[in-house]
Amino acid sequence: PNDVIIDNYVARRDKGYHVGDTIQIFNHPFRISGIVEHGKGGSIYVPIRTLGAFDGAEDNASFFYVKADNPSPQTLNLIRDEIHATPGLSQYMVETLDEVLGQMTPEHLPGFNIALRVVVSIAFIVGFLVIFQSMYTAVLERTREIGILKSLGASKLYIVNVVLRETALFSIAGIIVGLILTFVIKAVLNQRYPTLPFPVEVPWMLYTAAIAFIGAMLGALYPAWKAAQKDPIDALAYE
Repeated sequence: PNDVIIDNYVARRDKGYHVGDTIQIFNHPFRISGIVEHGKGGSIYVPIRTLGAFDGAEDNASFFYVKADNPSPQTLNLIRDEIHATPGLSQYMVETLDEVLGQMTPEHLPGFNIALRVVVSIAFIVGFLVIFQSMYTAVLERTREIGILKSLGASKLYIVNVVLRETALFSIAGIIVGLILTFVIKAVLNQRYPTLPFPVEVPWMLYTAAIAFIGAMLGALYPAWKAAQKDPIDALAYE
């Protein structure tokens, strides 16, 4: 009853467990009696009676998994109705696998979407402020160069265009580097946690790239406008 089988992922992830070692599960010591390859439906296997004792349901089943020959919605509804029509089972909850997994989506996690929007908003604001400060500093450092351009006939629109083009170039480069790092981190996580999925979807890539680019351009608007308003004589005399 106190033996456990773990997969090679758990054995490698924690302390380098070997057969015969002791591992703590639910604050209870178990002896590792075997190590199997990961991907078999679970990572830690304990006797069902022992697990039932932990859950307070010893010698009782907590779940029944029923496999349907035809997994169509009509068939699943018929199976559900038949289970509920069986005497003594009318009060039991019967859910399909899709319904169970659907409860784990962000829409069913309280406050998840709100927290996600807050994080995205903070990232947008931070990106805006960083770009704003960087471009404003760059404009101040190039005051004489801007004065030279304006003395040579450069228009306000041209100065704004120069600043915004530089910002756009840095933004695109930053987005590319960020996406590359994303896939590098994904590869590391897949290697470290082979049983967990880490999807990187194209819509989210486009969404985050758009947020980064728009935030950068908004952050550069005021420095660009400030540069265009500089008087050529004052700019040339700037030290």
